[in-house]
Amino acid sequence: MIRIGVIREMKKKPDERVPLIPRQCSYIEAHYPGIKIVVAPSPVRSYTDAEYLAEGIEMNDDLSDCDILLGVKEVPPELLIPGKTYFFFSHTKKKQPYNQGLMHALIEKRIRMIDYECLTHSDEQRILGFGLYAGIVGAHNGLLTYGKKFGLYDLPAAHAVKGFKELMAAYEHVKLPNIKIVMTGSGKVAAGVLEVLTQLDIEAVEPNDFLTHQYEYPVFTHLKGANLYARKDNDEFYRDDFHAHPEAYKCLFTSYVNQADILMNGIYWEHRIARLFEKEDIKRNDWRVSVVSDITCDIDGSVPINIASSTIADPVYGVDRMSIERSAPFQNTRDIIDVMAVDNLPNELPRDASRYFGIHFEKHILPELFKEQSDILKRATICADGQLTKKYEYLSDYAYA
Repeated sequence: MIRIGVIREMKKKPDERVPLIPRQCSYIEAHYPGIKIVVAPSPVRSYTDAEYLAEGIEMNDDLSDCDILLGVKEVPPELLIPGKTYFFFSHTKKKQPYNQGLMHALIEKRIRMIDYECLTHSDEQRILGFGLYAGIVGAHNGLLTYGKKFGLYDLPAAHAVKGFKELMAAYEHVKLPNIKIVMTGSGKVAAGVLEVLTQLDIEAVEPNDFLTHQYEYPVFTHLKGANLYARKDNDEFYRDDFHAHPEAYKCLFTSYVNQADILMNGIYWEHRIARLFEKEDIKRNDWRVSVVSDITCDIDGSVPINIASSTIADPVYGVDRMSIERSAPFQNTRDIIDVMAVDNLPNELPRDASRYFGIHFEKHILPELFKEQSDILKRATICADGQLTKKYEYLSDYAYA
């Protein structure tokens, strides 16, 4: 019998999402006789304790007898139970400084850390994530910000509606002006952005047409791959080469800054990849972008004017184009760029996002727990038995320092 515990989210700003919703827990127990699920009570979850109890799920504050513990966000180091297997987003694979203490605790407490972000198929395609709902909420927030900034239209905050269906219903009577949007990235985040743009009847146009045409209706163009990057030496794009040697490529985004009103950024970024633009670029006389929705939310990353993450309650801040300093948002001027940089966007639609996540966990990851050797779990195991696994030995200076 494998005992799986669903932990209580314990960061200072507790997340309302869950890795498994009540109905999924009861389904798993019914269809996987070798699994028992125990859920720690929580006053902040979007799915209440009563909903879990109604599905016959055991509730218990003490999860120490569970073999596997599932969470969403990082577990505070002092609350990790030694010797357990944990699944959560650890945010350590990029040597994030703010989680070095967590990395030390995972090693010291001999935790087997399986990071959701690292669960991939053999071709490195991610299996799990909240990216779809990050894209949905990020696109919505970008459009909401533009409407509020210029007083053109009103949209409700995503967290103020009951769920995804109600959010889509809010679009039925909204007619957007002839704005031009650039979206970047691919995968689930991009799929979420496209869902919102489609629901609002924003027309897709080719990148070249976006650069050379003006329109009487709202449009967007989607930049990825060869439309966003090119080798520095020959202006070509080769996907495998880009993934292996991103430092050999330049970014082509600056060609669009004099044509786009809104940037919706959904690219994966790390320090070897060229940024979309540099801070000084926003001083250009022809700079047009007035709203940035940085869905991936890397501070000082692909969007260098993302100078701090924001919150669901206070999602937008302004950046003065001349001083490049933070200022008040929603000023009716293009001299201030409004930046939406919420780092937990799916938590604005927590019930929908949790259901979506749990479906994929049950379908793709749960069967792996019964295998003697699972390549999927092995690829995602950052550390075990007090040491880094071979794939993650590059974290040595971070984990053992």
